[in-house]
Amino acid sequence: MSQDLRLQPPGSNALFGWMRHYRRAWLAGDLTAGLVVGIMIIPQSMAYAMLAGLPVQIGLYASILPLIGYALLGSSMTLSVGPVAVTGLMTATLLAPLATAGSADYLQLAIWLALLSGGMLLAFGLLRLGFLANFLSHPVISGFISGAAILIVLSQLPKMLGLAAWPDDPLTLSSSWDNSNSLVFAMGLTALCWLIYARSRLAAHLGALGLSATVAGLLARLAPILVVVLGVVLTLLADLPSHGVPVVGEIPAGLPALVWQTPDLSALRSLLLPAALISLVSFVESVSIAQSLARRKRQSIDPDRELLGLGAANIGAGLSGGFAVCGGFSRSSVNIEAGANTPLAGVISALVIGLILISIAPLFAWLPQVVLAVVILVAVVPLIDLASLRRAWRYDRAEGLTLLSTAAGVLVLGIEAGIVLGVCFAIVAQLWRGSRPHVAVVGRVPDTHYFRNTKRHLVETEPHLLALRIDENIFFANTKAVEQAISQALAEYPDTREVLLILSAVNHIDSTGLDMLSELTEGLRERDIRLHLAEVKGPVMDQLQHTDWIRQQIAQVFPSTDIAFNTLGKVRDHAPEHSGE
Repeated sequence: MSQDLRLQPPGSNALFGWMRHYRRAWLAGDLTAGLVVGIMIIPQSMAYAMLAGLPVQIGLYASILPLIGYALLGSSMTLSVGPVAVTGLMTATLLAPLATAGSADYLQLAIWLALLSGGMLLAFGLLRLGFLANFLSHPVISGFISGAAILIVLSQLPKMLGLAAWPDDPLTLSSSWDNSNSLVFAMGLTALCWLIYARSRLAAHLGALGLSATVAGLLARLAPILVVVLGVVLTLLADLPSHGVPVVGEIPAGLPALVWQTPDLSALRSLLLPAALISLVSFVESVSIAQSLARRKRQSIDPDRELLGLGAANIGAGLSGGFAVCGGFSRSSVNIEAGANTPLAGVISALVIGLILISIAPLFAWLPQVVLAVVILVAVVPLIDLASLRRAWRYDRAEGLTLLSTAAGVLVLGIEAGIVLGVCFAIVAQLWRGSRPHVAVVGRVPDTHYFRNTKRHLVETEPHLLALRIDENIFFANTKAVEQAISQALAEYPDTREVLLILSAVNHIDSTGLDMLSELTEGLRERDIRLHLAEVKGPVMDQLQHTDWIRQQIAQVFPSTDIAFNTLGKVRDHAPEHSGE
């Protein structure tokens, strides 16, 4: 066990720690993972560039410097960054109002979107704003990704049918359907069936042939490469373009040149909000993936370092003529399964992609577009997270509605409005929960020091003492509800002369809540009822100790409910008259 721990790569505690403490024992795993991931992400990167409305080689360009940039500054040992479906869709959607997809202006805006996003992420990292990830709850992120995945599926289905866009009606489709559409559809359906089989059954069948589970899994992950190779070979042998099958088209050989052309100031201003949105979403998605991977290897990540790493990755993407990138789940899973120990695996993947660009990249010009559409479909359909919707709906309807509203907002209103709608819905749901506080009348469990809800447990109460536990912060949205709950309890216990508020679950009382409590105390005093507190948390007491309410209106503050019961249960017997002071 100790030997295994010594061979674990360093965590995220020190910048460049993995470089300074690199061990030869890790090299074999990094080399294998780098080679496998470098080959695997070729079709994905091309497909996501097409999804973003960019030439397919842009996806390859965006897969080189980002890997190196993240390796320098990121904290995860196994996260693999690059083009992903979500950033591809966001790039296409956010830039659509600003330029025509495929134009030179569109490409420059995509580059600057990556540069601005990278700059923002770097700035956030330097300012230690990693906590920003907490502003997007899981239902919001799940709803956004599910809605985006549905949009991606709808955008790629016409390519499966050999169409430029969705027809206006079924009659239009039937009248324009020809042999080329049938050929494209047959190719797409065949590729789709193969990839679905590879994802679901191929690893098991390869394992039955005697291959290890790791090797079988990696070969199954590389199934898209076979589709790409066969698509290129079939195009060359059968001259598919002459039969109406759209292909990728010319791909320049060689590495990307560093690109730096500044658009006008108004165009840059129009990119600020899109860059902020894509930064936030890519950061949250990447951190979620990195945390999941780190748990598998008993490591940890640093959210602030993740901001720096993603910032460097996006700046690298922009400088090499690419588009916005983030961590990808499928490529990261393959990375860790292939044996990656450190970010060196990502550097090796970048070298593999660079070698492909300067050697065989022009051959991809003969790749049918339907193949890339199928790669996208197989990759994004699992992102439609129905399981999370079912869990959220069963556990908390408000969270289920948040997920649904975010997904619906993305589908109907667009990405920006969908995210804003989801965040607003999450905030409203939280306020709604807080506005319905749980206030329980408690009593002592016989012969113990424990106190429980009188409606749920068999407990003992003291005559003339009403003990109420408030299980929520007291703030503007719930002051009326807290006041009504106390009044209702007093009506149920008309002999009450001592009220004890147990604040063990209260972390904050705002000014509106304090005013309500002060008015409530005055009303109780007029009825010869004294108010006491128990189990007040230190930060809350720090706030209250300088107020007139705690100094002049509260009778006593007890450190525990047990002490309060022992004291107040007898006080009326020994002092039948009270001034309330």
